[in-house]
Amino acid sequence: MVDLSKHNPNDVSNPNNNIFGLPTNEDNARLIILPIPWEVTVSYGVGTARAPDAIFKASMQVDLYDPQTPDAWKQGFFMRHPDRKILIKSDYLRKEAELYIDYISKGEDLNANQFMQKTLRDVNEGGEYLNNWVYEQTKAILDKGKLVGLLGGDHSTPLGYFRAIAEKKGEFGILQIDAHCDLREGYEGFNYSHASIMYNALREIPQLQNIVQAGVRDFGSDEWEYIRNSNYRVTTYFDKDIKHRQYSGQTWMQIADEIVSKLPHQVYISFDIDGLDRKLCPHTGTPVPGGFELEEVFFLLGKVLESGRTIIGFDLVEVGVSDSDWNANVGARVLFKLCNLLVSSNPIAS
Repeated sequence: MVDLSKHNPNDVSNPNNNIFGLPTNEDNARLIILPIPWEVTVSYGVGTARAPDAIFKASMQVDLYDPQTPDAWKQGFFMRHPDRKILIKSDYLRKEAELYIDYISKGEDLNANQFMQKTLRDVNEGGEYLNNWVYEQTKAILDKGKLVGLLGGDHSTPLGYFRAIAEKKGEFGILQIDAHCDLREGYEGFNYSHASIMYNALREIPQLQNIVQAGVRDFGSDEWEYIRNSNYRVTTYFDKDIKHRQYSGQTWMQIADEIVSKLPHQVYISFDIDGLDRKLCPHTGTPVPGGFELEEVFFLLGKVLESGRTIIGFDLVEVGVSDSDWNANVGARVLFKLCNLLVSSNPIAS
């Protein structure tokens, strides 16, 4: 592991260093951040594919002192360069998907258009390609004894990581921070849509015990029926219900403790940034009014750590990119917190 004892966390960050200005490399860092520049199936705003680069740049402004986990950064975080081939493939398939979405949104018959049928096949094959690529990349990192954080891109990106970490760690649960349930089956015809990530995870990952969702405020009747019939494999804390409980006198600490109690011992954190109030992420792909303050989510994640549960991995997705660096600034601070929690939850054996 890297020796960061001589690194001054109070100096200005050196942009020639790695994420958060840390002088790390992949071999000596304990936690590897895998960027996934992919947003093929997004159904509203775009820009998330280029979030990793923007977050990397913004990370140079993040102070390394976190009172909750003050020395976690000393274990070393390293972010890979986004894979150029994945970005190019995403850009190409995104244009194809836009044509297809426009076509079906007008009520046109898919069976009457062979070009659109081919487009749908290409996008679905692209999703399978990405899932396998992410699986292979994350499995190789895990096999080296490293911790892994995934940085999207849209919310379809972590499925391959779910597969890899399930094989490595066994049974686990997901704590999902999100404005959406993401429980749609083949949304818009895309098998691996950003709106289907949790449906696909529950269908394809037998080691996934349950998902606990927090902050949801935009969902379909099909998703509500899925939750109702899931036999508690999905537990959803809707944003409106959380707020109504608080208006009635309950504290966020009481609600957070209840949320954590629904999770098994091993917890994966899936953080869609649109779970936050839109003022914190104005250019996320599918913004929805309402949502959490950042400190509310950090409090909840801290409760997971305090409970003695083990955080085994995380993803941060749906950070939009615009002319302003505000989205990346918030994203970088979320990423730093997630990195700190992951290494702190996995102490090095003495």
